[in-house]
Formats: sequence, structure tokens, C-alpha cells
Amino acid sequence: MSLADDLIARAEAMIPMLQEREAAALEARQVSVETVADFHEAGFFKVLQPERWGGFELGPQVFSDLQIAIARGCPSSAWIHGVIAVHNWQLAVFAEEAQQEVWGDDPTTLISSSYMPVGKVTPVDGGYRLSGRWGFSSGSAHCRWVFVGAFVPTPEGSPPDMRTFLVPRADYTIDDVWHTTGLIATGSNDVVIDDVFVPEHRTHRFADGFRCESPGNATNPGPLYKLPFGQIFVRSVSTPAIGMAQGALDAFVEFNRGRVSRATGAKVKLNPRAQLAATQAQATIDACKLVMARNFAEMEATVAAGERIPLSDRIRYRYDTSNAVLQCTAAVDALHAASGGAAIYKNNRINRFFQDIHACRAHYANNPDGPGLNLGAVMFGARNTDYFL
Repeated sequence: MSLADDLIARAEAMIPMLQEREAAALEARQVSVETVADFHEAGFFKVLQPERWGGFELGPQVFSDLQIAIARGCPSSAWIHGVIAVHNWQLAVFAEEAQQEVWGDDPTTLISSSYMPVGKVTPVDGGYRLSGRWGFSSGSAHCRWVFVGAFVPTPEGSPPDMRTFLVPRADYTIDDVWHTTGLIATGSNDVVIDDVFVPEHRTHRFADGFRCESPGNATNPGPLYKLPFGQIFVRSVSTPAIGMAQGALDAFVEFNRGRVSRATGAKVKLNPRAQLAATQAQATIDACKLVMARNFAEMEATVAAGERIPLSDRIRYRYDTSNAVLQCTAAVDALHAASGGAAIYKNNRINRFFQDIHACRAHYANNPDGPGLNLGAVMFGARNTDYFL
């Protein structure tokens, strides 16, 4: 068995355990320390981490397959795994000095994030003063550093300079504001930073990520780190939707296999509406998996050949990613509706997946409207307007 297959098998074996722990995690509004420790022990956070730092440096498809498997058991666990583990990829493209600061003493150190560019930045000698409040920092309680987004001031007429700033736990506070109906256990609280110094080497230009020419490429030259950051990150928040749809389908079949309708007295499994909802959900899941796997295969093959991924392809990949969330959400909606009134109860797992996939769909990166309009406009000859590709 390959390492990739072994990792997926470990995740699938954890599904019953994740289901057992879910109620307590929902109550705490946090995935448990024990679950994060189990992910560490299983090597789940190492998938995108460089080998030189003890990671596996595997392809992003393995990362996605792992998220899908975890999401079948607990969507919140899959969500925080994805948005934390993907940071091991981004730190690898930071300057070597930043990598040493985070991983030098402990390469298992985790980083949370909030990329919304809301920070106030003041350039100073050797770096920047940074202040602000960033929302939706998933899994932040389990992390010792954070990535936050902000624009660095530029001369009038110059292109905007959006960057990721890397900040240690001593320099920020976490404000417990996470009271939601979906992805409840992700602990996606606010991060607050009050006028702290961030040295230049602890920043990463989005433009460098777009061009696939980042400082970390000097010490981490593998093809994995020559992929576009935008393509890697957006998959970390969209792929869980595929696993949620599969989990919802699993729960739908199990719940309705022996159920009898209270309204008609008929077996639900013989209801054509229920049968079609299951069939269409499975077809949607398969289609999304195939498109996403094809896109990653094309990207990896292009980079391995020493070539740049065409912008037209990157635009299409970006739309496919967000569209997969839309399609999976519609599939879960149909399963929820076909389950009747019983699906609205909190203890019905179909309802949990229904709530969680709608929270997933609400993420900015998972809204297909912008990527879709950009793709359509480019198809008609307009210029690309999205640089998070």
C-alpha cells in the first residue's frame, strides 16, 4: 500500500470515532484536542509539508482525498484540517528565515489564518506595524501562529500589494465570537492584532503566489511548491463539500433504508423521489471528484514539464472549484427534502450535513458567481479580473 493510500485508509478508519466525538465538539464549538492529536499522529498535517521539514510533500490530490474522507465523519474536523494543513504549503513558499522561526524547534507547529485584507499596515524600518481584527480564523485555538491578510501602502498609480502576514501567538488575541448554525465545531473565531511589528521576511506577496515565484522556492524547489497558491488554497475550503455530500448520502441511505412514512405508511426506500435523490447525489459526487482530479492532474503535469499553467486553464479551474460546492449543496438539499420532517431534528445526521454544507457554501471562495462571470467574460475576449488563481 502506498503512503497516499495508507493515509486515506487511516482517515476512513477514523470515521466512526469522529462521529462519536461530534456531539461534544459541537457543544464546545471546537474540534477536540484529542482529534487534532490523532491527526498529528496519523500524519494528516504533513501531506503538503516539505520533506526537509519532516513532511510527506505529496500531491494536492492526496490532500483533497483526505479531506473528503474526514468530512464523511465530521465536517468541522475536515474543515479545520484543510485550512490548517494548507498553511504548511504556504509557509514553504515564505522566506527561509520565516520557515526556521516556525518549524525550527518544532516542525509540527500549526498555523491558522484569515486572509481577508482588513489590516492596517504602516511601513517601518525592516518591516511593518500591523493592526486589525480578522474573522473566521478556523481552528485557531490549536495553532501557535496565524496568517492574516492586508494591503501594503503603495505609491499612487502602482498596483495594489496584498500580502499575507505571519504573526506569532504572543502577538495576537483570539476573541470568542463563533456562534453559528453550521461548521459549529470549527472554532472560527476572530483574531485581534494591536500595533505589532512584522519583519519583511514574515510577509508573502499575493503577486508572488500568482506568478509562482516566491522566496521559498529557493529552498523548497519541488514541483508541489510551483503550483499557484490560489489553486491550492481554494480547494482547502471547497473539497470538504464533496465529503459532506457523501456523508449526507451515507446518512440518507442508512436512515431511510428501513423507514416507513408516517403520512402514507409506505416504505421510503420504494419512493421514487428518495431513489432519485440518492442517484442524483451519487452522480454529482462522482462528477465533482472527476473534474477536480482531472484539474489537479493537468496542473501537476504542466508544472512537472517545467511549463507555466495557462491563465485560461487557471480561470477554468477556479470556477470548477466553486461550482463543485454549488452542485454538492444542491445534492444535499435534495436529500434533506426527500427525508421529510424527520430531517429537521438536530440528532438527524442529514440535518448536520445540511447545516454544515451551507456554512461551507457561504465562504467567499466558494461563491461561483465571481469566478463564473470572470470565466464567461474571458471566453468572450475580456481581460481576466481575478488574481487569486
